[in-house]
Amino acid sequence: MGRRQHSGRNVTGFLRLDNPLALTTTEALPRDTRLYRAAKAGHTGSLDPLATGLLPCCLGDATKFSAFLLDADKRYRVRVRLGVTTTTAEDEAELVETRPVEGVDVTRIRAVLRGFLGRIDQ
Repeated sequence: MGRRQHSGRNVTGFLRLDNPLALTTTEALPRDTRLYRAAKAGHTGSLDPLATGLLPCCLGDATKFSAFLLDADKRYRVRVRLGVTTTTAEDEAELVETRPVEGVDVTRIRAVLRGFLGRIDQ
């Protein structure tokens, strides 16, 4: 059996995609790497469709580094709305209830957030 020919250019490098809301990783990579007509491309992790953020991608020979980047430290920033209940606990879900939030101050919020700092396995 012959070796499969890749169509596209031999482009090597890293591409940082600002992945918008509702676009999955598997949709973003081919769409954006098509601009470079790259023969070979891969991403270094996945983003949830309900997340936005930086999606590092590797083109050509740079794909050899993707395994190292998959294990690299990642940081997340979240936005929280207190006093709101939705059908699925996600921002895009149907709103079920809104109520006032009492007894919450900056000190208490910081204390709770400390539990989310450091290494967390997902």
